[in-house]
Amino acid sequence: MKKRRQWLRTKYWVFFAGLFFAFAALAGAQQLASSPSTPRPPQEGIFLVFPFANAGTTPRLDWIGEGLEELTIQRLSAAGQQVYSHAGRLNEMDLYGLPSSAKLSRATMLHIAQELDADYVIFGSFTSDGQNLTVEARLLRISPVALLPVVSETGSLASLMELHNRLVWDLLRTADPSFSVSLRDFSALQRPLSLAAFEQYIRGLLANDDDSRLHALKEAARLEPDWPDPAFAIAELYFQRNDCNSALPWFSKVPSSHAQSVEAIFAVGVCRLRQGQPERAEEVFATLQEDLHRNLVSGADLPEILNNLGIARARQENLPAAFTVISRASDIDPDQDDYPFNLGLLALQQKDYARAETYFAEAVRREPENAEDRSFLIYCLEKQGKKADAATAREAASEIFGDKGLPPLKLDSKDSDSLTRFQRVVRQLDITSVRLELEGPQKPQGNGDPAAPKDASTAHLRTGRQELSAGRLDVAENEFRAAIAADPHNASAHRELAEIYRRRGKLDDAAHELQLSLAERDSAAVRTMLAHVYLEQNKPDLARAEAEKAVKLAPNYPEAKELLERLEKGKTTGGGK
Repeated sequence: MKKRRQWLRTKYWVFFAGLFFAFAALAGAQQLASSPSTPRPPQEGIFLVFPFANAGTTPRLDWIGEGLEELTIQRLSAAGQQVYSHAGRLNEMDLYGLPSSAKLSRATMLHIAQELDADYVIFGSFTSDGQNLTVEARLLRISPVALLPVVSETGSLASLMELHNRLVWDLLRTADPSFSVSLRDFSALQRPLSLAAFEQYIRGLLANDDDSRLHALKEAARLEPDWPDPAFAIAELYFQRNDCNSALPWFSKVPSSHAQSVEAIFAVGVCRLRQGQPERAEEVFATLQEDLHRNLVSGADLPEILNNLGIARARQENLPAAFTVISRASDIDPDQDDYPFNLGLLALQQKDYARAETYFAEAVRREPENAEDRSFLIYCLEKQGKKADAATAREAASEIFGDKGLPPLKLDSKDSDSLTRFQRVVRQLDITSVRLELEGPQKPQGNGDPAAPKDASTAHLRTGRQELSAGRLDVAENEFRAAIAADPHNASAHRELAEIYRRRGKLDDAAHELQLSLAERDSAAVRTMLAHVYLEQNKPDLARAEAEKAVKLAPNYPEAKELLERLEKGKTTGGGK
């Protein structure tokens, strides 16, 4: 089981990937406009949407709560707003050990939004007698914190789609009283969708078993043949079953203008690898990589794409090109062990055992609890005749996995294809974070505007994250410094700068920046990061104190709990001194 890595690594990658997808989302929204003269709504900030609570007594309508969340996300996105996906919210809740069905207090919503750097939270409730429907929604502004007035719409249940459209328009006007886009122009940006199809789609997403899920999603696709969302959900279901033959036709129904088109294309590339078609897989991943460079920050890369592109090239015996791209993936993501592991396999293909040993040792360093990493390291040591080192590595492994915990390796030295089955293909892009547009309307920053410094700080923060994802630490550091210069109270900028320092081994500076971040906003994630820094500084008592504070702040946060348990175990055995 993979050990959780905090350091906000996942957020970096998904944040940057979200920029890529925003181009497709934006193109789709523009195609929905009734005419070139239809005005685009101004961007109001980043929204985080929670399910609407069923305040009535009809459980069979519970699907509406999730449906209103999804519909709000879709409509904000179609209108060019920046909004976290449903999966993004669930991912953040999972980090804190909160079940997806948990009923959250406003304080918890606020805390999650702060961790995601959202500007607004949308939540609400609905009541219905099966014929009529009333929906109430509220905006919780993050900075400065304020609960904005209730927005309410009432109508027949059959008019849910139109009713909700008015509701979202009202919410945007609440966020900005000067919002000047008419309801008619806002509606022109939205995809016309039947309530029956939407209900089937949501029921499909909520279904507990695959057969029920497929039945509902296919019914939604039948009712709205040109709506890509059910097609993508069906394709994903087949893809998770490893049924690429069934998945591929559904993935093909997802147009390039759709926000999830890149996910679909990436999955097609994985299928081509599964089907033994490395040439076609290389074409898919190479095209994605080219599009990434063309549409985003110059030179930017996503490690998932690079890894799979390298595997496709390796299976065509183009080992030098495979080494190049997988090495880049390994450099970009310094915590993931799969990338150095795959480099080790490439070195083994060339019977370069010394080089392979280096890569597998790096994989073990990144993920000490992966038995396969250790088995290959020991194999390379034995192949080089390093019997003492191999024995030491086995002893270390037995302390973790037991005497028989290492998987046996059966490799055919005459058949390089025997290594193919060990290659670690990344199955899907993690795009659970916000889909931000690369460039969009900026808020006014004229003289005397008190919001200008914070807007500038946010812009530098986002650019810094893009640069960090691209692996350009110098540029990222400059952006984070600029963010702090514009707003010294930007907790996120201090946190990100700390990550730069940590990567460079400047642990004192990293600890200082994390302390500054905590002084602005307490956070279990940041305290856990600080605990890790203290451990690297060989300060277990300080690390334990931060882990305890993190657990007290977020009792279900897995990373903090696991770290504290490890520290307490070390204290008991004397290993924490």
